[in-house]
Amino acid sequence: MATRIPAEERLTNLVVALMATEIGLTKQQILDNVSGYRQRADAGARSDALEKMFERDKDELRTLGVPVETIGDPADPNDLREARYRIPQAEYDLPDDIVFSPAELAVLQLAGSVWSAESASGDAKAGVRKIRALGIDGDEPIIGFAPRITARDAAFPQLQEAIEKCRVVVFDYLKPGEQTPRRRSIRPLALVDYEARWHVYGVDVDIDADRMFLLSRIVGDVRVTATSFAAELREGAGERALSGLEKVAAQNAALLEVTPGTEAALRLGRRAAPAKQGIKVPFVDLHILADELASYGPEVRVVEPAALRDAVIARLTAVVAANSDQGDS
Repeated sequence: MATRIPAEERLTNLVVALMATEIGLTKQQILDNVSGYRQRADAGARSDALEKMFERDKDELRTLGVPVETIGDPADPNDLREARYRIPQAEYDLPDDIVFSPAELAVLQLAGSVWSAESASGDAKAGVRKIRALGIDGDEPIIGFAPRITARDAAFPQLQEAIEKCRVVVFDYLKPGEQTPRRRSIRPLALVDYEARWHVYGVDVDIDADRMFLLSRIVGDVRVTATSFAAELREGAGERALSGLEKVAAQNAALLEVTPGTEAALRLGRRAAPAKQGIKVPFVDLHILADELASYGPEVRVVEPAALRDAVIARLTAVVAANSDQGDS
């Protein structure tokens, strides 16, 4: 069964695609390449249903104030059979006199990262979509386009509560390559979103050292204990955590070949540097990046490192095997 993309993410992906092109995209290019439409087409949706979906999405974006521009045939502007669509970025940029402080940027990034359809009003949804589509570049990005996560990691509420109350937590943690989870006891100091995944940063009580844990690898419930710690430990913890992650990312880079104009090119391109053979993407966790790259299928090929290439191949092989098993049943 094809992955179902939420309507909000489909709209965000559409905004990203239309802002990334100067000449515009045809309706067919959009339906074939933009995540949200492509999955439905792969699942067998009729072309007329997809076209109606696109028309509704286009109208909704315009209602939200997104300037979707239709470019017709210069010889016959009313003939829209081969029309192209784009969003002129100059008409959608923030005014030049608006400047965000580092603290404001951090709040915007956190708000956008934890936003979910169930917890936002219509106005909030519109605001988040517009923030995501700003296309701001620099050292302090507000938010990545269409993040794949929300605050729905099961461990998030308990860890957030423990940080606020300065309480030690206990949980089972399964590292890649290990068969059995290990019990960890930490003083949680900060929750940080990096590479579209939530991490908890804190002090491992057993070894009295700073450690970072990926929320998605926490097995079972997080137990908030009655043991407390000094609130002063939380000061600057988020900055220290992000700085540590950025240092690790600076030491690791994947060389990738990506098909131009695809979702992979749009998503990876925003954090990549050009290379002779493709692009170089820094990363913190090989397994997280392998999960992402495998989701793009044939849109991306890993040149190096070999360990990453092997990890992506293993994931794609597992998907093929799983689908074969379902077909045989």
